[in-house]
Amino acid sequence: MVGIGGSVDDHSQSDRVLRAVLAQAVELGADVQMFTGLDLDLPPYHTGAVLPARATGYVAAVRRADAVVISSPGYHGTVSGLVKNALDYLEELREDERPYLDGRAVGLIAVARGWQAAVSTLSTLRQVAHALRGWPTPLGLAINSTATRFHTFCRYIACGRSSGAISSTEVIPAISQKPPSGTALTPYSVLPSLLGRCVDHRVGPKPTK
Repeated sequence: MVGIGGSVDDHSQSDRVLRAVLAQAVELGADVQMFTGLDLDLPPYHTGAVLPARATGYVAAVRRADAVVISSPGYHGTVSGLVKNALDYLEELREDERPYLDGRAVGLIAVARGWQAAVSTLSTLRQVAHALRGWPTPLGLAINSTATRFHTFCRYIACGRSSGAISSTEVIPAISQKPPSGTALTPYSVLPSLLGRCVDHRVGPKPTK
């Protein structure tokens, strides 16, 4: 599973939510790799360009992945340029046997300072995932960061590295819920559960109805 998103800003909420979701995936035994912040600070993509080394590793990780989680801040009501450019680099997968995000479950997260921007950003992420032939999970996260905050040392946040691969030893123990013995796990069945746990166990007050 590959996590994509966040921002280069300190205390990025979209970064922290992404880490929280991936921490849950590690808890279930997933092999997880994360690309966020400066990992995604890449030149604007255009077809035929020589890829920088960071982009080569990122594209190769998505190529191997069975599932992807994308987390974007909402900038002016839509996906950030950093995240959109990272997704543009997946054009390099166009000639693969599984082109783009074909056949992959895609969990989507949008974080903004207000419900309108969070929801519109999540809607845009769904459109982009469909355009890339991915399978967005039924449950996505639209998080209003004025109502809900994820903190650095929350038990649901992956700690130890600012970016790159996350191993189980670097994740503060998360919710100790294990699937029943013999349960068949697929990325498409697991991702909605991971996203749901982060809603149910988030840090901060629940928004009023």
